[in-house]
Amino acid sequence: MEKWKIDPMHSEVKFKVKHLLVATVTGEFKKFTAEAETENDKFENAVISFEADINSIDTREPQRDAHLKSADFFDAANHPKMTFVSKSFKRISDHKYELAGVLTIRGTSKEIKLDVNYNGKVKGIQGEDVTGFEITGKLNRQDFGLKWNALTEAGGIVVSDEIKLEIELEMHKEVLEKVQA
Repeated sequence: MEKWKIDPMHSEVKFKVKHLLVATVTGEFKKFTAEAETENDKFENAVISFEADINSIDTREPQRDAHLKSADFFDAANHPKMTFVSKSFKRISDHKYELAGVLTIRGTSKEIKLDVNYNGKVKGIQGEDVTGFEITGKLNRQDFGLKWNALTEAGGIVVSDEIKLEIELEMHKEVLEKVQA
């Protein structure tokens, strides 16, 4: 079994949502962790876990960030973490995978599927094994209790229900020390 840990300095967890149905707002989580356990370097059937700190949300607008952390959206005071635990990681082709698992936001857990592009494996600067993934997907925020919205004077909605996810992960293989008997 091999264990991999995220390199947060070379990774990003971003989301995009339509505002007034005509513009896109991009945000990200600044603090997150992830790890994977694999049987081999192919990553098929890997067990992946992820956690993001809701209070690290950043949309480059402090007032909007405060609203997103409030009970109207993520309710960070009562639900400070967003988590994901994989159920399957299936190889579709050489570098394409499908990642299915349970995403928990605001105390609500739902199964989601994400598309994964495996960027390969290289030797890092320190000689360690390094791998990278590009993960994309969509979810409906209403499914996770993120229900706040408002109507414009013209009757349009302020925030769309569809959220696009864009995750860039760089992971480093952990070197497990051998125990002497």
